[in-house]
Amino acid sequence: MPKTNKKTLYSTIKPIQRLPNWITPSIGKASELEQVQKLVKEYRLHTICEEGRCPNRGECYASGTATFLLGGSICTRSCAFCQVDKGTAPMKVDVDEPNRIATAVLKLNLKYVVLTSVARDDLKDHGASLFVNTIHAIRTVNPKTSIEVLTPDFWGGVIEQQEAVKIQKERLKKVLDANPVCFNHNIETVERLQKEVRRGATYQRSLELLRLARELNNNIPTKSGLMLGLGEDYSEIVQSLKDLRDVDCQQITIGQYLRPSLAHIPVRKYWHPRDFQDFGIIAKDLGFKKVTSGPLVRSSYHAKKD
Repeated sequence: MPKTNKKTLYSTIKPIQRLPNWITPSIGKASELEQVQKLVKEYRLHTICEEGRCPNRGECYASGTATFLLGGSICTRSCAFCQVDKGTAPMKVDVDEPNRIATAVLKLNLKYVVLTSVARDDLKDHGASLFVNTIHAIRTVNPKTSIEVLTPDFWGGVIEQQEAVKIQKERLKKVLDANPVCFNHNIETVERLQKEVRRGATYQRSLELLRLARELNNNIPTKSGLMLGLGEDYSEIVQSLKDLRDVDCQQITIGQYLRPSLAHIPVRKYWHPRDFQDFGIIAKDLGFKKVTSGPLVRSSYHAKKD
């Protein structure tokens, strides 16, 4: 496996306070956790549930939902919040990965699958074909499984801006043509904090991707996610929700950022559950059709619920 290059920029910065008592992960049944983890290991798969140490993975496994991580376990970008390993030498594309994921989906009898990926700026199509091939493989063996995609921005390369937009649109169309039940792309944080939190991505580029998704196929709902606790203020959160609605984003997840390690950006604030309720109400009033807001909410949390 290629060497990873972990940042330790924040290693000397301590959290502002202890973990509050309302941060209580759902454990789920040990048997269901073990079953999924065993299959993941047996079929040499990656899930963001495990790679990202998601606090809800036990609950999601129990409800028949899992989020598979495509393209290996090493990301070509170095976002300051993310647990996934980073490196300049990502793994070679595994052409059999879609079939192994499809087999695992069948064996686990998963009703709803979320496909996400590490950023693969090294690939010609930036990983769009990873999603398409896996969707087709799953539907071949289990056509009743609903498939949501959570993609990177499909942007990269030193090319002229207008040409970059055209290529990004082509990559996005390839994924949407595979007809997922939902297209998800996270803006992650408010506009002011983008550069520090999301290295290699931009706020406007992400909004444009979500806008393009609605333009290309308005039958597929779009979705995005916000992490709170990185230093944003109330008005910035509300503005981000408005910006997402301006590009007709249909669904939103809002959750508390939890620091994976001392090498990651620190938590600046633990927002109270009542704050998440308030933001959920604001999001609904703004016109989001589905809102999931709470301290432990993540991008795929309760994804299959209408």
